[in-house]
Amino acid sequence: MFAGFSAFTWFHTILSLMAIIAGFVVVRDLFASRTQRVWTGFFIAAAALTSATGFGFTAPFGPSHVVGILSLVLLTGSSLALYVFHLAGPWRWTYAITQTLAQFLLVFVLVAQGFKKVPALAAIAPTQSEPPFAAAEGAVAAIFLALAVAAAMRFRPATAGTTPT
Repeated sequence: MFAGFSAFTWFHTILSLMAIIAGFVVVRDLFASRTQRVWTGFFIAAAALTSATGFGFTAPFGPSHVVGILSLVLLTGSSLALYVFHLAGPWRWTYAITQTLAQFLLVFVLVAQGFKKVPALAAIAPTQSEPPFAAAEGAVAAIFLALAVAAAMRFRPATAGTTPT
């Protein structure tokens, strides 16, 4: 297959990138107090499929599986907040936080894969335990923690009990 990737790996990778793009739209919308049905639904579905397909790679149970499980838990929480509880009461901030943290996990894995697959990054952190890797992942974590807190504080849906537009 192209670039040494199997069709399954390409599917997983493209799906991940599409989820990340949609996730940035969803997080941006949190700051404008809106949810767009298509972007939100696509993000949740693509992120869930990304996590689910991640289990299809042959490897012993490890950190990637933990990230996948956490992502699925967060996406379940955001889906419940939006589609079952319609962002009422504390489900408003639950939705904002879980959507932002689900996006964080996708970006976290993107950075880790970058350090694994991009030769220049792999050279400065070949085992992913070196300071440049820790600094990059720490910066991503700090940014998304701040985004999650800010999104929870700023996200105010038009009226409680409405579904996304």
